[in-house]
Amino acid sequence: MDPQKTLSVELPPGHVVHSEEGVPLLWLSEDAAPFGLWSRLLAEHPRSGLWPLLLDGLHGEPDRPWESQELYPEQISSPAHHDPDALLARWWQEHAGGQADDPVPAPMRVTAPYGTSWPGRAPAAPTEDDPGERAAECAEIMVENGVGSRLGLVRATSGAEAMAASGWAGPLNYDNDTAVFAAVVADWEHRFGARVLGMGFATLTLSVGAPPADPASALRVAAEHFAFCPDNVWQNSARSDLESYAASLVDRPIWHFWWD
Repeated sequence: MDPQKTLSVELPPGHVVHSEEGVPLLWLSEDAAPFGLWSRLLAEHPRSGLWPLLLDGLHGEPDRPWESQELYPEQISSPAHHDPDALLARWWQEHAGGQADDPVPAPMRVTAPYGTSWPGRAPAAPTEDDPGERAAECAEIMVENGVGSRLGLVRATSGAEAMAASGWAGPLNYDNDTAVFAAVVADWEHRFGARVLGMGFATLTLSVGAPPADPASALRVAAEHFAFCPDNVWQNSARSDLESYAASLVDRPIWHFWWD
């Protein structure tokens, strides 16, 4: 895997990261991603087939998981094999009962007004901005602010596919097959113009071409976020219920997820 052979832009120093079995998974820059490069690489993706990512490590251990061989492609299926609607409905049923040590029932405290009843996926939103342009803008803001310390390149047709192809296992505490999460992200790519910007040890960052524009729409999207990543609500002291979390999504161009 030599990405420079298929690119017209010059890459900074980097190397290929392999799985424990020696499978090449991604190219990784040695240093922080330079400003502007992510955008140029995204523009080249249709020709190169390489999806750019801003990659963070675990706090205090920057090599994890990218260079510590904590990437597990052998555990990951194809996102195309999973139904995002069925996944979200199942996860909602699993999470809506709350955490085992939670003294207050989650339907009363967290998932109102839906309780334990899955409300279904939010309607697709019209994408006024070009999703690629929105992704480029958001990625470069992240680079300017030091988020996503290194650049990664994964051979994949989309950012959702790159999540699985890279062997990334960020939501491992919930499911060791990243493809189930990638399947939902692929659905968001179509419904909301979402694009994968980057990952960390257990984090995922997306740009959103068509974020919810009002509280009612945001509440439906928030329900999907809770099913997809309940820690976004459970572990959020400022927005520990669905309605307050939804308020933070109105017109927000970046979605960030973290699994405990």
